[in-house]
Amino acid sequence: MIKSLSGRFLLLTIIFVMLAEVLIFVPSIARFREDYLLARLERAQIASLATLENDMISVETEEELLRNAGIYNVVLRRDQVRRLALSTTIPSPIHETFDLRGPSAWVLIGDALHRFVDPEPRVIRIIGNPVNDAGTLIEVTLGTASLRDAMVSYGLNILRLSLLISVVTAGLLFVAVQWGLVRPINNFVSAMKDYQSAPEDARKVIKPTASITELREAEEALATLEEQLTHLLKQKDRLAQLGGAVSKISHDLRNILTSAQLFTDRIEMSEDPTVARLAPKLVNSITRAVNLCEATLAFGRAEEAAPSLNRFALADVVGDVIASEQLAVGDFALDLVDDTPAGMMIRADAEQLYRVVGNLVRNARQAIVATGKPAQIMICADETPNEWTIRIKDTGPGLPPKAQENLFKAFEGNARKGGTGLGLIISLELIRGHGGDLSLEASGPEGTCFLIQLPKSDLTLAAAAE
Repeated sequence: MIKSLSGRFLLLTIIFVMLAEVLIFVPSIARFREDYLLARLERAQIASLATLENDMISVETEEELLRNAGIYNVVLRRDQVRRLALSTTIPSPIHETFDLRGPSAWVLIGDALHRFVDPEPRVIRIIGNPVNDAGTLIEVTLGTASLRDAMVSYGLNILRLSLLISVVTAGLLFVAVQWGLVRPINNFVSAMKDYQSAPEDARKVIKPTASITELREAEEALATLEEQLTHLLKQKDRLAQLGGAVSKISHDLRNILTSAQLFTDRIEMSEDPTVARLAPKLVNSITRAVNLCEATLAFGRAEEAAPSLNRFALADVVGDVIASEQLAVGDFALDLVDDTPAGMMIRADAEQLYRVVGNLVRNARQAIVATGKPAQIMICADETPNEWTIRIKDTGPGLPPKAQENLFKAFEGNARKGGTGLGLIISLELIRGHGGDLSLEASGPEGTCFLIQLPKSDLTLAAAAE
């Protein structure tokens, strides 16, 4: 029980209540001692009144008066005269004198604690003011045994009362904490365990119900986290299913494309000028498709193969991309512009770069065709001592805000209905495999621009491979 929240709260409550009672007890015992001594002074003053009228009282009467007052002698000062009113034998020398005429609270507390812990019987002198102005001073001597006994009895009563208050208070707080705090926390933990059993089930997501502000905030934060996790798990399942489907499709598509390769070999022997001009591009496209299918079947996972670096003219790859896209454009008023330097040589994997540029141009073309308005797509390039840069710019409608926020997230970064957003993810992975980067440079009503950065340093490529 001590390890539970309610058990520890119960223990701490008892400790704190007892501590509060100690803080109350110390001044209380000091006040009790002061009242006890003042009562002895008052009794002594009453007992001494008999001597003021008749100095000749018997010894037996005097002893009885002193015994009833609980003192050994009484000294009164009246009219500047100090007079021993009552007296009997003192069993031991006076140990200490206490003046009750306006002492400070700290003095009273210190004297009370000293008397409370000292069990040795003593004889003490008490000085105070007579009541009702019956003189200027009164002194009495008395033993401390009865005083300490009374203080101990008072302290035990305080202790019993403190224990009772502690137990009752702790019990009430225990019930209150159990009902108002522990139970909501247990419900919170139960909801977490319930979700843990089936995180893919959206019905298991916690529903905030706590009335405590802090716990309510924790439930809302957990609900958001669980919703995001469930969403990611569903995406993971979709990607796994998609991967399996792609592998199956790639297997059959590779066989179909292999047959198509055999037909293109015959087409290349045609003497028709148009066929002779288009045949090499057709062969290249089919070869790329076959290689892609084989790579998908060979790896069977999300990671792309490491790039095979060779030096080649960028214009050749860009030209193939534009030629392929022009066939898809047809009669639509879309201008594809190749603005890459004719003699610019870069070092990269030509097939992977073709896929990246092709994905970006294809996305731009699909977005523009969906608007039905004429536009332009331009591919331009530049180089610095450290890197090559390629920009794919268009004058289309721009990316929606949601697509920009989730640009490189599967099934979320798609800019058109029915898209998956996988093209950008694949392109980013391919470029990073080169040690470079792919980013959205600008997007708005005036168009969109993607930036490809390829490093010239082999060190960057080695770091990307690791």
